[in-house]
Amino acid sequence: MLSTISEHIRQKFKVFFLTDNLLFNNKVIPVTQEHYQEIHPQNSEKTIAFIDGGQAEILSGGNLCLSFIRIFAQVMQAGKKISSESHEFYLLTTAQYRHGDIWYEGKLFPLHGPGLIHEEDLVINSNDASIRAGNERAPISTMTSMARRYAELSLAAKIKADYILLDGTLTPIFMGEEKYLQALKDHVSALAKTCSLFTTCGNSPTVLLQKLSPFQQWSYFVDGKTYFVKLHPNAKHVFRFEGNKDLLPHLLHHSSDALFLGYPYGLISADKMARVSNQEKNSLMMRILGDAKNWELHEYLNATNAHEILDRMG
Repeated sequence: MLSTISEHIRQKFKVFFLTDNLLFNNKVIPVTQEHYQEIHPQNSEKTIAFIDGGQAEILSGGNLCLSFIRIFAQVMQAGKKISSESHEFYLLTTAQYRHGDIWYEGKLFPLHGPGLIHEEDLVINSNDASIRAGNERAPISTMTSMARRYAELSLAAKIKADYILLDGTLTPIFMGEEKYLQALKDHVSALAKTCSLFTTCGNSPTVLLQKLSPFQQWSYFVDGKTYFVKLHPNAKHVFRFEGNKDLLPHLLHHSSDALFLGYPYGLISADKMARVSNQEKNSLMMRILGDAKNWELHEYLNATNAHEILDRMG
């Protein structure tokens, strides 16, 4: 059976590269050699701020979620780290019934200084189309990703650098996200590690463009300010890039780390520093649950942790 499946996949691949086109924003975009452009290295003293975020759900029940979020920016110049900026905060999301439905409301607890985002932006109907899961209302933990995204965009609008590169995209996902995107200046761009776009044959556009490219380091224009890019000759990955194309020549110098060829080291560093480890998460959880005054929290957690019990059983 597996050999039959393998043959079917190989036949499918043949179709991909003969008749394929890109699909973007419901538009069919033919693949042409003219849209490829070689990227040439450019040495300069431009500063680049790389931004990423990390998160962890410390407590999560059906009606509440306490999360810890860290946003980190690594500023680099000529391949060297010159400064960094970190913002950490807790987000307590609770459920409220109003206007005939369940709404989620976020309460912010910044660890140091003023916060990056405003609480009034963290109120949303649990059945809002931008967050709901299929036919069901969104899980309350969705608010964590929403707050993290807003905080990343807010930091990108404030930090000082010649260029700014976010992990992800500049395409709005959540309701109200446009407010933060509109505050970004022209020197802000984004690079996505994964791509959910398709071609007309159901292929991956990154695989298709990699096969057809005449260059070793290149950008491929898609639409507006969206490109696919390959940032190292030996890179196995092609990324989706949105924003200021003038940044691309400056990224080549940052994309030769053996850990992840073709991916800017600044984003690797920002990811590492922003990530909330399981050890850190468990430590925060025990500090709260270990307090005798919080014994009632266990009852709320028991309403949603049945799967965790089965997982621990193997």
